[in-house]
Amino acid sequence: MDSLFFSEEHIMIQNMVREFAESEVAPIAQALDKNETFPSEIVTKMGELGMMGIVVPEEYGGAGLDMIAFVTAIIELGRVDASVAITMTAHTSLGTLPLLQLGNEEQKQAYLPQLASGKMLGAFGLTEPSAGSDAGATKTTAIRDGDSYIVNGGKIFITNAGEAGVLTFTTKIMDGDKLQGIGAFIIPMDTPGLEIAQKEKKMGWKASDTRQLFFRDMRVPASAMLGSPQDGFKTFMKTLISGRIAIGALSVGTALGAYEIALKYSTEREAFGKPIHKFQSVGFKLADMATEIEASKLLVYHAAWMKDQGLPVSKEAAMAKLFASEVAMKTTTEAIQVHGGYGYVKEFDVERFFRDAKILEIGEGTSEIQRLIIFRELLNEISSV
Repeated sequence: MDSLFFSEEHIMIQNMVREFAESEVAPIAQALDKNETFPSEIVTKMGELGMMGIVVPEEYGGAGLDMIAFVTAIIELGRVDASVAITMTAHTSLGTLPLLQLGNEEQKQAYLPQLASGKMLGAFGLTEPSAGSDAGATKTTAIRDGDSYIVNGGKIFITNAGEAGVLTFTTKIMDGDKLQGIGAFIIPMDTPGLEIAQKEKKMGWKASDTRQLFFRDMRVPASAMLGSPQDGFKTFMKTLISGRIAIGALSVGTALGAYEIALKYSTEREAFGKPIHKFQSVGFKLADMATEIEASKLLVYHAAWMKDQGLPVSKEAAMAKLFASEVAMKTTTEAIQVHGGYGYVKEFDVERFFRDAKILEIGEGTSEIQRLIIFRELLNEISSV
């Protein structure tokens, strides 16, 4: 399958990230999860290898590679540890891509080299307590005050928030009482008036950093705005398309990691005098896992390829994210079933993969939202005929 989408460069990326994940991440993945420790040293090493700037153009210090390379790296990291994978994924698809798409040259020069090197992490603030799936219901406001804006509000469930050096966030842009649109700003994390809450205690992705942010009379220069108030929100919705492909890739990696562990265990564990994989009930589970993971991979790579070709990909991205995330949840559940009671014990990695899988059906738009997007796109296709 890889030959359908891969060049020699993609194969090199795959081999490099796989070797890194197995040698550097795998030995400490359980400890990172148990202690809920942010993988700072791993992030530094990923930056040195160019993994934090895969899609950033070379002129800004990045690798200048495509979406295929990006999702390949995510899959290989996800096979070992979803917390490390989501740290890199959110940094790139949410913390960096909006700047690439909307930023002016001054903004790009100010932030992209540091983001690409991994010396600075990026975070993205869209979700609010009352604006999750309905992202347009944001209540954060930025009111014009001379050459600045005064921002009040907050964001929730922000990945990398406690470790990032730069934040991009969405807000209503106000000129007095007049709403100009929903736009975005990019600011340093040490901006006065920006308060960072304590790290969230989560079911999974325990080593990743997730926090709530508060904006209290935060003064932001008008020059920090990305794009214009009129097109900012639409552009950010397009950014989420890349995010959905990325979460689809992380779903493939999570499912693949759990499947490979279950397959290996089935050859080692014996019951009634023979390895359990020789029982049809176990063999069928493994066959279903492998088939559905391969289908997920094809959906993700097809969406990534379409994105690289500049084709409309909203439907395909939603399909990839929807199918792959639900396959990840199903696969990790079945992997525990193959392990029996051992799968319920923290000593065994499938327990961690199971906890890490659930958020994949929620983040970057729930499964329900993905189905809504797909259906709307299908209706659009019918009406355009």
